[in-house]
Amino acid sequence: MSFTHDPEDANDLLQDTMIKALKYADHFIAGTNLKAWMFTIMRNTFINDYRRKAKKQKLMSTTEDFSNVDLLHSAAGNQGEGKFQMADIQKALAKLKPELAIPFVRYFEGYKYTEIAEELQIPIGTVKTRIFGARQILMANLKMYHEEYKRLSA
Repeated sequence: MSFTHDPEDANDLLQDTMIKALKYADHFIAGTNLKAWMFTIMRNTFINDYRRKAKKQKLMSTTEDFSNVDLLHSAAGNQGEGKFQMADIQKALAKLKPELAIPFVRYFEGYKYTEIAEELQIPIGTVKTRIFGARQILMANLKMYHEEYKRLSA
């Protein structure tokens, strides 16, 4: 009872402990403390079951209520909606001046600041400033998506 705090679970734990003790009786060393050996089996069985249940709970949610955040991350996206979003992003990128758009797109593609600076033959600080400026303009032009995401995440 000190492990489970539930009579039925305590009985199950006792039964599992007895089964394991009988199964591994040949591992018991005669003349040692039988009570301590049985207690160790019980404690380890409880810990293993607890970990197994905790892992199962992590993998499988048992709640019936889903929050907006759960649905936002688990539901399949609407491909039509995604096409409109991509079109809006492309329009916002097209509005950027080339000196802002090119470094931003290169950075988004995975290039490092140094690589962009070498390609465009400008200082790294200028690259960082232009990428920052592009981000600010894009965030302002695509604010409706940020607001929608914040609303759904709340």
